[in-house]
Amino acid sequence: MTSRWIMAVAASGAIALLTVPLLLSRPASTATTDQVRQAPQAGGSCKAESKADFKFVLKDMNGAPLKLADYKGKVVLLNFWGTWCGPCQLEIPEFIEIQNKYRDKGFTILGLAVEDTPEDVRSYSSKAKMNYPLAMIQDDVEEAFGPIVGLPMSYFISRDGSICKKHFGPLSKEAAEKEIKALL
Repeated sequence: MTSRWIMAVAASGAIALLTVPLLLSRPASTATTDQVRQAPQAGGSCKAESKADFKFVLKDMNGAPLKLADYKGKVVLLNFWGTWCGPCQLEIPEFIEIQNKYRDKGFTILGLAVEDTPEDVRSYSSKAKMNYPLAMIQDDVEEAFGPIVGLPMSYFISRDGSICKKHFGPLSKEAAEKEIKALL
């Protein structure tokens, strides 16, 4: 076993230990640990404290460039995840459904893999039949969106680039759809 694998298993276990009690102690309709910057307003935007930084050109799992600027004007669910992350694996099937349902309405999910190799992401995404763009994280992206303190971590970004909500922990389909509908 490699030390990276051992660290990944330990991190995944730590996240599970932090997340599972939160999920069990809260009503099913309540998201785990949301940090609302501002509630969405009518018209699909929100009064946010900050704007998403779209200047990045990331590498997708095949090494091709993925420009965040190409997603300006869309509602984006930016999801930091890992193939080794149990809570991340729980939300992926629902993300696939959400992507299918809203992609033609100006919405997309962008998955940024953390602590993974492109080979791991290609293998996992193929098995899971992931249908949204995936890229590898870079240090400057993490600096722009704040420290990634655990996985999964998701950001809801409005069409005007405002970061409207930050969510730590697995995201339910119902909670994600509520935010998406408010921003579309």
